[in-house]
Amino acid sequence: MKITLIYPRFAKGYESPARMEPLVLAILAAITPKGHVVRAVDERLEEIPFSEPTDLVAISACTFSAKRAYAIAEGYRQRGVPVVLGGFHPTLQPEEAMAHAESVVVGDAETTWPQVVTDAAAGRLQRLYSPASPGPATPAAPDRSVFRGKRYLPLRLVQFGRGCPRACEFCSIRSFYGGSVRHRTIESVVEELKACHARRVFFVDDNLMADQSAFRGLMEAILPLGLRWSSQMDLNIADNPDLLDLARRSGCQSVIIGFESLNDCNLRQMGKAWNHASGFAARLANIRRAGIMVYGTFVFGYDGDDPGCFRRTLDFALSQRFFIANFNPLQPFPGTPLYERLQDEKRLVYDRWWMEPGHRWREALVRPAGMTAVQLAEGCRWARERFHSLAGIARRLPSRAHLGSPDNLAVYLATNWVSRREIRTKSSLQEDAP
Repeated sequence: MKITLIYPRFAKGYESPARMEPLVLAILAAITPKGHVVRAVDERLEEIPFSEPTDLVAISACTFSAKRAYAIAEGYRQRGVPVVLGGFHPTLQPEEAMAHAESVVVGDAETTWPQVVTDAAAGRLQRLYSPASPGPATPAAPDRSVFRGKRYLPLRLVQFGRGCPRACEFCSIRSFYGGSVRHRTIESVVEELKACHARRVFFVDDNLMADQSAFRGLMEAILPLGLRWSSQMDLNIADNPDLLDLARRSGCQSVIIGFESLNDCNLRQMGKAWNHASGFAARLANIRRAGIMVYGTFVFGYDGDDPGCFRRTLDFALSQRFFIANFNPLQPFPGTPLYERLQDEKRLVYDRWWMEPGHRWREALVRPAGMTAVQLAEGCRWARERFHSLAGIARRLPSRAHLGSPDNLAVYLATNWVSRREIRTKSSLQEDAP
């Protein structure tokens, strides 16, 4: 049986220079039973091969790409090819997804995909495949041979674990996995890093420090490998000098941290009461002293926000010399407590924004309590543009983290250039997918 695995594009007309390997396709290829021919198609790089014969199509969809995924599915179904949909969005909206495919996979594919392939080969696809138990599956080692001939950034995506113990109201990870966390063995991660000749690595874990003991073990194991790595984790890394130093010595170049807000009332409302804005500056200083760059993320639109929150947050991000920062309006993902709350309060601009023809990336999706939806969208746009202006990049540059090595400086400049370009491209999009 010939199987086509598809990763849909974000939007029509959107081409990012920062394309990274879609790890999900390599994982699906790795767990496909022997005897089948697998082709991976990344629509960000290539056209969908509708005219090429295939026996089964599997599409991995997030909420941003859901509408495009459904359009691709329809194109194959019209040609008589059965389609399987999986990923975050079909898991959180299985009934919606089932209207666009012969079969839907809920949750991680490791426990169900081999059975899907076996059933498809026998002509008995089920409508819905669900894992036997909730929570994350142990991540499989990917088969990167499906990426041959494709041009991606020279950055290996590697997964150690899945899930996060935090319970942030807006986060789809919690809705997808509950509060569970599951890790691969450290030995299998090291083996993968060696096999793919990794030098620059992004650990795609939802929270690499979800388990401090496991994190320490991983750091100790990769010390001899000479990596330059980045990942997402919470700010607690700054509170443990020994662990922070170990991360630095193992090759940590940058960390992505969700600060979300400078307003403690907002932090409590979003379920991050364990974070306190008053301690951000001191903890950031600890990370900078270790020579590690910080990518900070912020969301706007919670009840404590007013039109002045954008300037206050921008001033903070500039003064703290963030490597990169995101300034996003609240994005209510289906299946999250945030989505359900705002839907009950009738504060969603669109009930199903991911399917709304009029929705644009630059627009707000919620009606905030302290400003209008237009003010929310414009405030985020203003903060993004000021932060990524040439003056903003120059102001943030003087930092021990950014100037600590020629490599850090090169990564700082290249990443800011790409981010500046991406913001302009996304802001100018006039059409959404398909």
